[in-house]
Amino acid sequence: MEKVRVWYDPEGDYLEVMFEKKEGYFRETESDQIMEKVDMEGNVIGFSILKVSSIKDHPLEISLAGTK
Repeated sequence: MEKVRVWYDPEGDYLEVMFEKKEGYFRETESDQIMEKVDMEGNVIGFSILKVSSIKDHPLEISLAGTK
């Protein structure tokens, strides 16, 4: 069973979800609130959401563009 790491910082209103624990970097998506984390080959290994508490009346949807 694979583990997913979820971290929330209430003070910064920041959520981070990691699918794999490996080296990578964050890059922009089509949403100002969402960044995707990719490994050095471009595979999505996680994502982050800024201002999570501002998502109230609708789901926040986005396609992560990594190569996986």
